[in-house]
Amino acid sequence: MASFFPFKFDRRFAAMWWPLGARPGSDGVTISDDDLLVATFGRKRLETPLTNIAGSHVTRDYRWWTAVGIRLSFADDGLTFGTNSAAGVCIHFNEKVPAVVGRKDHSALTATVADPDGLVGALGELR
Repeated sequence: MASFFPFKFDRRFAAMWWPLGARPGSDGVTISDDDLLVATFGRKRLETPLTNIAGSHVTRDYRWWTAVGIRLSFADDGLTFGTNSAAGVCIHFNEKVPAVVGRKDHSALTATVADPDGLVGALGELR
């Protein structure tokens, strides 16, 4: 059975995620029955086989201007699907996934889901 981890939307930052099509209840991270990890953020979608997940961990207390919206990391080729500045999950990939935004493929995804510990636990059970 698929597991869905919706984003935790902070309405104070709606101007950053609403225009991109992200919506409470419909966007987040899914661990599918087809052995895929699928993350959606409005019209953007990242998909990779579960076997491509190298690990994950919870990160917290972001600066809002670096965490909300669809963001590329200034430090590496990581991607953020962000809806709040409180917490999220950084998911690392064995092989880079095709670019969702920008020109570089992504080695990691940070997703600000409502239950970051639950997502990390679910991904850990797969390994």
